[in-house]
Amino acid sequence: MRLFKLTRLPSLALAGALLSVPTISSAEITTDDILSGYKTNAALAQFYRWFQYYERPEGGIENALGILADDIFVKSTLGEANGHDEYRSRVESLPKEWKNSHQVQSVGVTVGPDAAISLTAEIIYQNVGVLPDGATRTAPLAYEMLLTDLDGALPKISTVTIGGQNSSTDVPYQDAYAENRVRSLIHYWLSIIENPARDASPFRNILAESPKINFSSGLIEDYDGLAVWLAGPGSQVKASTHIIEDLEVADLDGGLWQATMIFDWAGILPDGAELSAKTKHTWVIENDVTEPFARIQQVDVEVLQPFQPRR
Repeated sequence: MRLFKLTRLPSLALAGALLSVPTISSAEITTDDILSGYKTNAALAQFYRWFQYYERPEGGIENALGILADDIFVKSTLGEANGHDEYRSRVESLPKEWKNSHQVQSVGVTVGPDAAISLTAEIIYQNVGVLPDGATRTAPLAYEMLLTDLDGALPKISTVTIGGQNSSTDVPYQDAYAENRVRSLIHYWLSIIENPARDASPFRNILAESPKINFSSGLIEDYDGLAVWLAGPGSQVKASTHIIEDLEVADLDGGLWQATMIFDWAGILPDGAELSAKTKHTWVIENDVTEPFARIQQVDVEVLQPFQPRR
């Protein structure tokens, strides 16, 4: 199981940014982790999408249903739901004026041999609306998810179990939508790059109309250029995976976001040799709440550690 623990720094949150630091590094992951990395990132892309309807219901229910298996089963303190119709009925009954926040503290992902992925997570959930006088309700939640149907680029969530503990009211509300939205986008991007199928078509779901991707190999300004890169320089390894470090999300003018992060990369060459590297990425992201994913306008990459033997 790959375990990702995230720690938020309140000073940055108050400054309009969110910073998350995982405690795992590429030196700690195994060869099997590298080989299954694209499946892990695909599962995490769907996991972070789970929160988006609750945090921005104006985006519509269809995107929420799109991540679920037809026979989805959800069990929480609110009761149980079987299938899309019951789930839709339950979540659409929640007051739209509520504010909901899901601050992910840790996530564990296990890729099984039977095309199934299990995921556990610890969440700090906050709500404004349940309690009187605009008070914030804060409660730790434990999530268990099973994701299946790995034939496509992204798996479907088939079961969700949510357990709650005692709540408190002395923690200020902190919106988590931007970070969850951006994390979903990043993990989807990584799953496309890491997938050995080298299928570039999913990039169409996450690229802005005129993207500028500044890789060390040159500037890419459209989907076709990115597809060529994926089939060329991007395919020179047998397998690879990335760990996201020091993610910071900040607001820009015009409703855009800037995401800065470090990618701790590990890869396997065709001859079996394993390499590591580190890069710093700065992304400019546009967001339409009604779309399945936010979209990438610009990527700038700085090499922090060039390729070197991992072991």
